[in-house]
Amino acid sequence: MEEDLLPIGQFARLGRLSVKQLRHYDELGLLRPAYVDAETGYRYYRASQARAALSIGLLRSLDVPLPVVAEVLSGASGALEAVRDGLEAELARRRRTLASLERVMAGGLPSAQVRVVAEPSCRVAVVRERAAGPEDIGRATSAAVGRLVGGWRGGVDAGGVVAGGPVAPVRLVGLFPADLGEVFDVAVALVLGEGEWEVGGGAVVEVLPGGRFACATHVGPYDQISLTAHAVLAWCAERRRPVRGPIREVYVSDPAVTSPDQLVTHVMICLEEES
Repeated sequence: MEEDLLPIGQFARLGRLSVKQLRHYDELGLLRPAYVDAETGYRYYRASQARAALSIGLLRSLDVPLPVVAEVLSGASGALEAVRDGLEAELARRRRTLASLERVMAGGLPSAQVRVVAEPSCRVAVVRERAAGPEDIGRATSAAVGRLVGGWRGGVDAGGVVAGGPVAPVRLVGLFPADLGEVFDVAVALVLGEGEWEVGGGAVVEVLPGGRFACATHVGPYDQISLTAHAVLAWCAERRRPVRGPIREVYVSDPAVTSPDQLVTHVMICLEEES
């Protein structure tokens, strides 16, 4: 055995890692010992490996996952970009959560005025997008809207809709499961008028059922709609009304020209479908 080899305890102090961490990184192939005694199983390291040990500690303190740490140590370019993007997404989610918390602190628990409304059935073009958990709803919804609006072309109807797009603003409806699992589909529907329609982006034409709905109006950013949905769910629960079908979000405002604080959205839960 070479004289410059260090036992694992001494090397752990030099590299500012624990013995347990070094054993784990050895098992993962992230930081192999320079020598392992075949009889005792003792691990030995060279002092030159301390830079790698310290680098691992630095990257882990920055929440870099171990597989990405291995890529960085191997010299892979761009390995940290996905980690940065993930941290930025998490920061944005935390900011949205903080904004919702501040709204509750300012106005109390959600208690939006709920009314019962009748909605007719209508033809819609629907795009569905898979969401990987509740925190992915915003991305999935935006992706569905992009596919739906980007792949849509209108025909001619009594309301003056011409090929290439409608004269009046389009009416979009979001459809979300009441019970969110780890993976689920969200849908965005474009309400169609009479006449011929061509849709793309993976959209399918369906009939959106009508009926009687518990409805509350949300005014504010889309990422705080869950507060108003909570109020509608509480209203239904107090009256022992089961939730039928997905929760609907009817987007009244055009976000391109409306301030986030002034966006109007109707949140609806079906009480009784049309027969």
